[in-house]
Amino acid sequence: MRLLTAMETIVNKRSGADDDSTRSQRKRMKQEDDSDEDEDAADSEFSHPVPWQKIEAEGLDCDYALLFHEKEADHLFKQLEEEVVYSTGEEAKVQVFGKVYNIPRKQASYGDAGLTYTYSGVTRLACPWTPTLEYIRDAVTKTTGQTFNFVLVNRYKDGQDHMGEHRDDEKELDPLCPIASVSLGAARDFIFRHRDARGKQSCRQIQPVKLVLAPGSLLLMNSPTNTFWYHSLPVRKKVLLPRINLTFRRILLNCQK
Repeated sequence: MRLLTAMETIVNKRSGADDDSTRSQRKRMKQEDDSDEDEDAADSEFSHPVPWQKIEAEGLDCDYALLFHEKEADHLFKQLEEEVVYSTGEEAKVQVFGKVYNIPRKQASYGDAGLTYTYSGVTRLACPWTPTLEYIRDAVTKTTGQTFNFVLVNRYKDGQDHMGEHRDDEKELDPLCPIASVSLGAARDFIFRHRDARGKQSCRQIQPVKLVLAPGSLLLMNSPTNTFWYHSLPVRKKVLLPRINLTFRRILLNCQK
């Protein structure tokens, strides 16, 4: 498993003094090669360019950047701690292979009025946007040029809280819109595993891709990533601090009941 240490390059760029030439470049990285290629960050793909890092493998297409500086990221985390109300009861459970389990983290759903999102056997109704969630959503939209009408909020109290391998491939998600993942709080490992290289019945040898998601970072999971790759947030016992993750999505209105 490879650790994409070049992630630290972005953090250092944004926290230090950037010159004009650095702002106009982004880093591209492939799984099999640690070398970086300079590219024009003012790509028409994004309406408000930031220093992006391209993460690619077979069927995997992601973009990573530091969206918020450390001080602002810390402030946003504290605001969300005051605003977000997490699910309880049946909405705090998931169904896996017919069995019901408690979610090993706190979870909440926010979005446009009337929207629902169903996964792991549970349908979640969107609560109205909070001011901080709206602010972060709009920052993601300005940076990516994509609009989002729903966000899933996951709070991990420490490294014991986790998320198992899964794909975000539900039918109500717009396949043309990336899933935008914003991380706040503790840095955590994030692992992609190809669908053909999972478990004892795996038919191919494809190396997992491991990222370290820094506080204030934005990860875009572009199509067809969620078709071919599972992702997870594994247990990390040495992590003692909490983390909040926001995954912004676009729900197709014609799939709503």
